[in-house]
Amino acid sequence: MQGKIVFEEHMAIAETLGETRNFAGDSGKWDEFERQILDMGDERLELMDKNGIELAILSNNAPGVQAILDTKEAIEVSKKANDAMAGAVSKHPKHYAAFAALPMQDPDAASEELRRCVKEMGFKGAMVNGFTQKDVPDSAIYYDIPEYRSFWATVSELDVPFYLHPRMQISSRAPIYDGHPWLKSSPWGFAVETSIHSLRMCGSGMFDDYPNLKIFIGHLGEHIPYDLWRIDARMRFSRREYRGKRPLGDYFLDNFMITTSGHFCDPSFRCALDVVGIDRMFFSADYPFETMEDACEWFDATQVINDEERQKIGRTNAVDYFNLDLD
Repeated sequence: MQGKIVFEEHMAIAETLGETRNFAGDSGKWDEFERQILDMGDERLELMDKNGIELAILSNNAPGVQAILDTKEAIEVSKKANDAMAGAVSKHPKHYAAFAALPMQDPDAASEELRRCVKEMGFKGAMVNGFTQKDVPDSAIYYDIPEYRSFWATVSELDVPFYLHPRMQISSRAPIYDGHPWLKSSPWGFAVETSIHSLRMCGSGMFDDYPNLKIFIGHLGEHIPYDLWRIDARMRFSRREYRGKRPLGDYFLDNFMITTSGHFCDPSFRCALDVVGIDRMFFSADYPFETMEDACEWFDATQVINDEERQKIGRTNAVDYFNLDLD
């Protein structure tokens, strides 16, 4: 399929590159990976063209700004990453757009930076890499807490999406992974972290306060679609401190969108599509953590969908949702 649009596609600047090495794959391939994630020029564009991708919405790599303990430094690095993406978009406006990196260490600073990126540079929303650390390494701040309502008010006012991307839990808070560090990363821990964060949002009341919020999550929904029936069923017996006014599943189906990023499996795709519906499903690759070839070869050939549905998931949903002018 030609003309695909992708938007869990990562870039890095020097200040955010180092932490990625922990989960970038075979250490022997680091030089290649480093070149790919720093590149927003010819190599990435050639791969997009080769695989039928017309436009990529760029975002800063994980854990990125979320792992910076000093708030002032986080603000400075987020601006630098966003300015770098804005430069790439300005140079290649038909092929790139951008999601803002945000210093979530300070909700007001995050609001200010999101407003700058959307209003002044035309960014399409934000991508934040899971929980934020602040001041001390053994910290993890999640965004469902009341201190972030002012930030969500800004997101609601701007009416742009918030993409919640995974990151690894810090070791001091994850004893269950002791002796099995491979579990903390993308094979399992990424989905656990992101799904729990998403469910916290659903149970916090934030979508009652700001019903137009849209949260994107990747990897075919981080296991949630598969378990959504059971989550709602068992909530009848486990509602202590649940602050939502409606069943949890209602918030997920109303306020969350999902992408195919990094999960190219027909049975999983079929399940997610059945649960969330075609209007909330978007194609993405997860480059360079996954190859564009693997993502596109699977999507272009899968028989779970017909060609009309492939066009909708691979292109027109994104065109309509992000108001893209690609003519």
